[in-house]
Amino acid sequence: MARDGQAGDGKTALLFPGQGAQSVGMVGDWCDTHPSASELFRRANDILGYDLAALCRQGPAEKLNTTAVSQPAILVTSLAALEVLRSKEGSPLASASITAGLSLGEYTALVFAGAIDFDDAVRLVDARGRAMQECAEQRSGVMVAVLGLDRDALAKLCDESRGDDVLEIANVLCPGNIVVSGAVAACRRLEAAATAAGAMKCVPLDVAGAFHTVLMEPAVARLADALGKATIRPPRIPVVSNVDARPHDDPAEIRALLARQVVGVVEWHASVEYLLAQGVRSVWEVGPGRVLRGLMKRIDRSITCFGVFD
Repeated sequence: MARDGQAGDGKTALLFPGQGAQSVGMVGDWCDTHPSASELFRRANDILGYDLAALCRQGPAEKLNTTAVSQPAILVTSLAALEVLRSKEGSPLASASITAGLSLGEYTALVFAGAIDFDDAVRLVDARGRAMQECAEQRSGVMVAVLGLDRDALAKLCDESRGDDVLEIANVLCPGNIVVSGAVAACRRLEAAATAAGAMKCVPLDVAGAFHTVLMEPAVARLADALGKATIRPPRIPVVSNVDARPHDDPAEIRALLARQVVGVVEWHASVEYLLAQGVRSVWEVGPGRVLRGLMKRIDRSITCFGVFD
């Protein structure tokens, strides 16, 4: 069942990035100087059957950016960065009392919270990435970030622009930054309509397909099968779900929500608002990139934000 924390309980939150945060070189010398971090890549290599660390360090970018590779790459890089953070003097890990991850990052958050073991997480994310990539190859689609419109206005434009195609709101990231996803033609119509309606900018995203829409439906069954084989335990701290912006402690609910996440809206803005309602005043973004810190500042500039390698 959903688990609501007491206001004021959560002072520090850990946030984990999702797909799109990857870049060649995101694993640096820090991994070699932290044996526990490099060990995670060794274990991942054994599970995946390829040298993930080498792809993260040297590319090629075309392979790293594929959905099948980028998802395990971000998961393992983020967990390796977590090991670096664990070794820092005054590490916040002991005091972090709530966590969340953007889409794929929710798996990383569940590992940190003790709900999923590392090996199971790598297998799950590998299955997720492969299934989503196959869906994208079978039914082409795109994602577009629309800046400067609110959710209700954008939803109305989606209804008007959809036609007989798939077109849905996919990610609600922060005020004025919402991602739509769907068939190429429908997204092009939406871009024109949003611009005419006063959107500041429409930015096509460099992704393989229309994630978080019904076009990903074939991936749900495959992911659900993999989730059914994985051991999932109640998290030791709350992990906020992307689907309903609430934490859950029932393993069956966690499995169902992770499967639904592939085709559902990523409610990141609502998830952050939930963190703030629990009294979170500082966050650590653990993993590659700075996207989550940027979104946090758009939601509440008073929140103190940190990165592992700052």
